[in-house]
Amino acid sequence: MANDSPPAPQRVLLVTGLLGAGKTTALRVLEDLGWETIDNFPVRLLEQLIGKDAERGAVPLTPLAIGFDSRTRGFDPHRVIEQVKKLSDRRDLEVTTLFLDCSGQELERRYNETRRRHPLASDLPVSAGIAAERELLEPLRRWADMVIVTTDFSANQLQQVMRERFSGQAGPKSTLTLSSFGFSRGMPPVADLVFDMRFLDNPHWDAELRPQTGQDPAVGDYIRRDPAWAEAFAQIRDLLLLLLPRYEAQGKAYVHVAFGCTGGRHRSVFTAEQMAEALRDAGFSPTLLHRNLGSRAADLVEGPAA
Repeated sequence: MANDSPPAPQRVLLVTGLLGAGKTTALRVLEDLGWETIDNFPVRLLEQLIGKDAERGAVPLTPLAIGFDSRTRGFDPHRVIEQVKKLSDRRDLEVTTLFLDCSGQELERRYNETRRRHPLASDLPVSAGIAAERELLEPLRRWADMVIVTTDFSANQLQQVMRERFSGQAGPKSTLTLSSFGFSRGMPPVADLVFDMRFLDNPHWDAELRPQTGQDPAVGDYIRRDPAWAEAFAQIRDLLLLLLPRYEAQGKAYVHVAFGCTGGRHRSVFTAEQMAEALRDAGFSPTLLHRNLGSRAADLVEGPAA
């Protein structure tokens, strides 16, 4: 039986507020969360941008965030309110307005810090431009669905607030990569956490294990027999289980955890494989990369036997 129910309404978020209050930061977070974002958009063209109900298909549309402020051409708060009221009557749209506010004293500090001139100040002090803009935007502030006051926020704190309000219950997920590498062949160029596994006994010096890798059971058994293996692995695993959710809460899009040994073929490979399995059991979805797995085993690379 065909599903004749109408598609879910498209989410449209209008982001405005005082210049310097954090609109650019807010839009960047929304973009990271999967929203389509447009800044400095002429609000009078909003209906043309969104289109009409008849033009929409059955596929849900990407949430849309539109930024505008007092610099926007033809900006008139009263006309903006009337236009958004009209759009809000449409059943195919879910329109919300977010207003970013900030104290005048903090805005003055931010302008002085960046040495930018306030667009409404002309040759007057920056405080005069802020006061004029606040008076201009007051109708829009009173009418907005949400107001976030950023006076006491750092950029990072504003990012956290935006993620909490707009990312949904699941929260943003970091893209997690686990990799193995050989120190003798160079450090990975980008890694957030690096663990040196060279304290473990080296399978390279076992003639039967040398041509094998950390993906082979015999090599894994050899490494597990090292007295330091079990405790070290457990502590690294517990550290990652502590840190990874914290990285996600901070909005870190990519996390790269690298495990190194001398040649990048035995100890680091085995550790990365075992850690990927442990993290999958804990609900993460890591990508596993072995940089030097295909490298040739070489005594010159491994160094002298202990």
